[in-house]
Amino acid sequence: MNSLRKSVLITGCSAGGIGGALADAFHAKGYHVFTTARNPSKLSPSLSSAANVTVLKLNVLSTESIAAAVESVKSQTGGRLDVLVNNSGGGYTLPALDVSIDESKKLFKLNFWAPLTMLQAFAPLLIKTKGCIVNNSSVNAIAPMPLMSIYSSSKAALLSASETWRHELQPLGIRTITLLTSAVKTNFFSEHPAADVPDDSQYFEISDFIHGLVDGRMQENGISAKQYATKVVGEVEKGTVGVV
Repeated sequence: MNSLRKSVLITGCSAGGIGGALADAFHAKGYHVFTTARNPSKLSPSLSSAANVTVLKLNVLSTESIAAAVESVKSQTGGRLDVLVNNSGGGYTLPALDVSIDESKKLFKLNFWAPLTMLQAFAPLLIKTKGCIVNNSSVNAIAPMPLMSIYSSSKAALLSASETWRHELQPLGIRTITLLTSAVKTNFFSEHPAADVPDDSQYFEISDFIHGLVDGRMQENGISAKQYATKVVGEVEKGTVGVV
């Protein structure tokens, strides 16, 4: 790749989501884009086949997969990376009395521990470029909704950690941006676990309402993924630091 061309790696780039839109927006700005997904067949074919786009199979829950991604990036950039976007994430919508502890821990691993693992793995590449890390948290981190305590708290943990990393990474020349993402029109809820309210739940009478929270209606008044991605890339380009 052109050594003068900036590079970005984005996690969770399946077509129809925020990651795919971010990949398009960075690519439009001239970046070499490392677009990633657990299943690369879910990536946009037009983006995957574009010049200056490298498709990587990446499972952010696997240290081996992350290490392989690091080596792939290093081999193409000379050990450099300008921007790392921790976008992968998931949701979980159920009353606290009904959630599975195991599933809750899995969500924290995806929404919190995976971004930290990615940061540790790619930090040497970001230090070389005095680069930028972008962590996709959620407005629910500061405005938690009932029935979403696990999701909200996982995103709150990421927000708190990301802001702490901002102070730790600044002396190394790395900028940190934390996104408080609100309603964006994507396919997020198509990948969202079903809100299966147990028959003996204290909240069974409102199970239809709970199911409605994961059918995509919450996104109806949101902005488009393209609008969102354009704004995020703009923040990266103008040197923003901190919470956006």
